[in-house]
Parts: sequence; structure tokens; C-alpha cells
Amino acid sequence: MVRRFLNLFQRELNGLHEAALLLGISAVLSQILALIRDRLLAASFGAGPELDIYYAAFRLPDLLYVAIGSFVSVTVVLPFLMGHLERGDRQAAEALFLELLRKFLAWMGVLIAAGYLFLPGLVGVMAPGFSPAARAALLPLARILLLSPLLLGLSNLVANLTQSSRQFFLYALSPIFYNLGIIAGIMFFYPRFGLNGLAWGVVLGALGHLLVQWPAVVRGPVSWFGWRRRSRSGGESRQILRLAWPRTLTLSAHQLAILVLVALASHLAAGSIAVFNFAYNLQAVLLSVIGVSYAVAAFPTLVRLFSNGERAQFIDQMAVTVRHIIFWSLPALALFIVLRAQIVRVILGAGKFDWADTRLTAAALAIFLVSTAAQGLILVFVRGYYACGRTRKPLLVNVFSSILIVGLAFGLLRFLALYPSLGLFLGRFLRVADVAGAELLALPLAFTIGMLVNLLIFWLFFHRDFGSWPALVYRSIRQSAVAALGAAAAAYLLLQILAPVFDQSTFWGIFLQGLIAGLGGILTAVFILRRLGNEEAAAISRSLGRRFWRRLSPILPEAEEL
Repeated sequence: MVRRFLNLFQRELNGLHEAALLLGISAVLSQILALIRDRLLAASFGAGPELDIYYAAFRLPDLLYVAIGSFVSVTVVLPFLMGHLERGDRQAAEALFLELLRKFLAWMGVLIAAGYLFLPGLVGVMAPGFSPAARAALLPLARILLLSPLLLGLSNLVANLTQSSRQFFLYALSPIFYNLGIIAGIMFFYPRFGLNGLAWGVVLGALGHLLVQWPAVVRGPVSWFGWRRRSRSGGESRQILRLAWPRTLTLSAHQLAILVLVALASHLAAGSIAVFNFAYNLQAVLLSVIGVSYAVAAFPTLVRLFSNGERAQFIDQMAVTVRHIIFWSLPALALFIVLRAQIVRVILGAGKFDWADTRLTAAALAIFLVSTAAQGLILVFVRGYYACGRTRKPLLVNVFSSILIVGLAFGLLRFLALYPSLGLFLGRFLRVADVAGAELLALPLAFTIGMLVNLLIFWLFFHRDFGSWPALVYRSIRQSAVAALGAAAAAYLLLQILAPVFDQSTFWGIFLQGLIAGLGGILTAVFILRRLGNEEAAAISRSLGRRFWRRLSPILPEAEEL
């Protein structure tokens, strides 16, 4: 029975929708643990200075992870590794892996050592608005967290072996073990070691992320003994470096933008960094389950089609992926925006996380959610250009977007300070005008505008480079937008009807009100899509009707933050 269960996850799955559904299920399990993690943090600290310190401590390790870990990522390395294995040249695959392992350890070791030594000066850059006491508390946390990019980077490198041998089940467990480690840090390490215990929990999770893949590595296509050979693959590793550096700079630009937003939040009211991160993490659930799953599932097919010169099929595959992300994202984000207060209160509303924290986090979440579909589509465009070998265009677009986000953040904060009436209007629109610290909303607003502009540029570039989109894409946008509006209206109406029915001061009252309103919105969206004859709804129905557990071959997603 156990062997059958494990073999289930080692079979091939060829269809885009089946692959995305399987990846979505894996993402949901990981995100459930992530939500439990955030609930424990919210209950223990509330949106206060302790969590500000904790989240600020991630900024430098996140940057190091992106800067070096992305050089050995699945997206870049796996095509080379699989090329050798498909030709039967196992020794070349072993030489390539060993060379990358050596270079990764050397680069990451040097950067971690430098980060450790220079962190006392960098703390002022990471959180310039912190008091001296808060900076002193931030320093040891950030130093402990420097171990996590090393472990997660190694895990990324090892993932190339597990995925090239199609042993996906253990890799699918890795993010689950990562969150379990953080939860252990909150529950067991923090009571004994204080805030440093939270950082050690992250390190434990990163170690679990790596070790859970080890059984698959031992049985993988590259033998343990082969790693000891002195054969070199310097030319190929340099080629990987040339391909990877635009992607690395692309991700680094995004991380630098987030670093600046967190630094700006450190100047605002206590708890602003915590609220920003809670809202960002909640919208990431939707992005991970929909946008990441489809973008990652489509990538191997995009690579194969472009490599074979099948340009028309490549565009069709991009169009199908875009349509399905829009199909899922627009109704989902509309429902999330309407139900934002219920979502935040149910997930985070415990312990020290009070009603004011809930309202401010819900307002920030609503702003982030506006860009969720755009973020998912950007992932598709980036992978589409990577599949074509055009890595510089995503770099230029995302660097511009990151600069725009930073500029908007500074400008909006300044603008709201000069014209408080506009800030009051935004606060009233999101129902937080009477909540202290509402100026924080300028930061997610800057991020959302930057992402929407990013999508617009990619959309225009892709149209110029590959021609016009099929008419079905624009039809899907119209149908999904109508379904989203219908779902939002139904959910809002049900919230008003159910408000006097359920006790809004209790967990179960809020949960049941949100659940029934959400189900009503979903049924409304399904009804509208069926009446409109939506193609995506029909395709999903066909996929669910088949046994999509039969075979498995997609590249699973990798984390881009710690």
C-alpha cells in the first residue's frame, strides 16, 4: 500500500491542466502550513515591533538566496542536465553537477562570510527607522538566517537531480518541511531562545527542505561516487552562468524593491512591517496556487515547442496558459477582496492580533490582490521568454518595474504627507480612516501599480515579438471579468444578509459568514461562466473527469524567497 502511494507521485503527467492541478494541490498543502505559521506569529506577537524585527531580518538572506541560489535553479540547470542524460552521457551530467556544486559553495560561502562581517553596518540600511535597541535585536537574527540561503540553494541544486529522475513526491514535500521547521521554531524554540529561536526555526526548515530530497538523490541519475570524480565541466558551467545572470538580476531587482519598501515601513508606525508582510503572504497564497502552478507546469512544454521550431504551437501554449490563469485569478481575487476582513480575521485573528491589526492588514491585502492576476501572468511571460533563450528582456522589464515601485513608494508617502485629504479618502474607501498607521497603504499601492505596468509592458512586447493573441484570450478576459463581478456582488450581498445572523465577535460566526458568502460567490461565477460557454471551464471539467494521477513530468516550482 505504501509503495503504491509513493509510486503514484513518480509517474508521468503530460497535460498542462492535470500538471497544474497536481502542483496546485502541493502548493495548497504548503500554503496551509504557511497560514498556520502566520497565525501562530500573529497570535504570539500581533502586528508589533517584534515581528517588524523578525521580518526585516529576512531581507539580506533573501537577497543572497536570489543572487546565488538562482544560478543553480531548476529553470536554468535542468535543461543542460537532462540533455546529457537523454544522450546517455551520465559522466558529463556528473561532471556538470560537481562543478556547479563547487562554484555554488565557493560563491555562497564568500558572500555569507562578508554578510556576517558587514551586517552591523547593513542593519541601518535594512531598517533605517528602527531604534538602536531594535537594530541590536535585528543583528543576531539576520546572522542566524544567513545559513538559510546556503541550505535552500543546495536544495535547489539537488532538485535538478530529483526532477531529472522524475522523483517528484519528495521534492513536493520540501516546502512542507520548510514550514514545519518554522512552526517548530515558533512553538518550541522561541519560548527558550526568544526571537533568535524563530530564526533557528527557519534554519531547521531550510535543512528539512534539503534533507527530505536526499533519498531521491541517492537513487537518482547521478551516482554518489560520480560526484568524487575530478572531471571538469567549466565551459558548460560558464554557459549556464551567462544564461542565469539576467534571471538573477531580475529576481534581485524585485528583492531590492521589497527591501526598500520594508526600509520605508520601518519609518512608519510600529507593526507596519508586520502588516505589510502578513498581507503580502496572504495574497501570495492565491498567486502560488494559480499563477505559479500554471506557469511552472507550462514551462517544459514551452521549451520543447520553441526548441523544435514550432512557433505557432508555442504561441498557442502561451495563450492557453494565459487564459487559464485569467479564468481562475479574476473571480478568485474578486472574492478575496470582498471577503478580505473575514479571511484576515479567520487566519490571523488570534491572541495579540487585534481588530485594528485585522482592518489594516485587510486593507493592504485588498490593494495587493488587485495585482495578483498580473503577477501570475508576468510569471508566464518571463518563462515564455526564458524558453526562447531571451533572458535580457525580462531583466529590463522587471528592473524598470522595480525602480518604478521604489519611486512610487517614496512619491506616494510624500504625496500623502503633503495632502492628508487624499490619504483620508483612501482610508475611507478601504474603511481604515480611523486606524492608526494607515499611511502604510502607500507601499502596497506602489507595488500594485508597478506590477500592473510590468504586465502591460510584457503584453505589448509579446504582441510585438510574436504577433497578436488569439481571439479566445480576449474572450476569456471578458467572460472571467463578468464572472468576477457577479461573484463579488453575490458574496457582498450574502455578507450583508448574514451579518445579523452570525455573531461577528466569534471565530465561528465570522468563519461561517465568510464561508457561505464565498460559496455563494463561487456558485454564481460557475453559473455565469457556464451560461457564457466559457472554454476554460469546459477544459477544467474534462481534466477533472480524467484520471490525471496517471503520469507526472512537470518541473515543480522553486521558492524565490526564504
